[in-house]
Amino acid sequence: MNIEISLKEEQELRKLLQKRDDPEAKRMLRFLNMPDLSRTQGSPIAAIIERVKKVPVLKNFDDITIPEIVSTHVLFDLFNMPPGHPARSTSDSYYVDEGHILITHDTVMWYFYLNHPDIKKKIEQGEDLGVICYAKVYRKDEIDREHMNVFHQFGGLYLVRDDKKTLTIEDLKNALTEIAQSIFNKGIKIRFNPDNFPYTDPSLEMEIEINGQWIEMLGCGMARKSVLANFGLTGYHGWAFGFGLERMAIVSMQLPDIRLLWSEDPRVKKQLTLDNVYIPVSKYPAITRDISFVVDKDFVPNNYFDLIRDIAGDLAEEVQLIDTYEDAEKFGSGVSYTYRIIYQSTEKTLTSAEIDLLQDQLYKQTAKQFSAVFR
Repeated sequence: MNIEISLKEEQELRKLLQKRDDPEAKRMLRFLNMPDLSRTQGSPIAAIIERVKKVPVLKNFDDITIPEIVSTHVLFDLFNMPPGHPARSTSDSYYVDEGHILITHDTVMWYFYLNHPDIKKKIEQGEDLGVICYAKVYRKDEIDREHMNVFHQFGGLYLVRDDKKTLTIEDLKNALTEIAQSIFNKGIKIRFNPDNFPYTDPSLEMEIEINGQWIEMLGCGMARKSVLANFGLTGYHGWAFGFGLERMAIVSMQLPDIRLLWSEDPRVKKQLTLDNVYIPVSKYPAITRDISFVVDKDFVPNNYFDLIRDIAGDLAEEVQLIDTYEDAEKFGSGVSYTYRIIYQSTEKTLTSAEIDLLQDQLYKQTAKQFSAVFR
């Protein structure tokens, strides 16, 4: 069954964002309007989903599409992340207003799935419940070749009545082994390590071995009964998992840069096929610029990275913190930061003139938005 959740509340919040003129609102609208690569034909992100959906253990699972703006009560409170939990920090998440947020994890689909009228009927009849979800999610993050603040997740949930059968952590491991083998190959080496998540217990992380190195692929565990009870579900138990689709794609194709997944360069796009080892079309030279400034102590680096993304887009390959220090005689209560921005295009050679224009905008907006004093 395909289930699509549409919230009038989300539509109204998008309209309010469109009326706002502040940088954060413009930023969030831009993110929301970015294509969903998990539903973009030809994208390796979508190709991973098609492979995973064919895994026997997920056969007949429902497929749910969820809202991208939800209440903090649903996203955090109901998932065992009360006020004060690190995941709720405004330095890590995009808040539309005090009570609503761009989704930071697709596990929120549990709530929408278990509260859907058709699923409530299944529950009344004691049926097994299985669902998958894939979506864009949003988290403030650093800028480098491995991270973007807009990315895609794939999650699964399988629940059965307590008096019908018993699911164990070994059942979960077997399911995830099948999934990993579908994405990579039958001979892939896999291991599981203990982990901790607010909505599963026990919890595990799954790693795979690539070129002699163990790489974390996903988080998983047995659904916490207390969290299921928050959605009105009792008498059921089961397992859940979630993984980042970009990470899977990067490993499969040995991509050197996450930005390549969004490239429109035909030389790049034709190589973005699962299992195909990516060969750089050309190594365009990087241009480096430093920026030094003094700001108040409440300065949030992730917010500054967002400003850099606003101005430079995907031309900002990496941002490095070169230096930070305090000097009461020089700066009073302020803090000095020096960042090195590495500009590099995946598609063309950049010119100093192009970058100087970007740097000029960055200086102006750093002063305007962060009340920075340059050194």
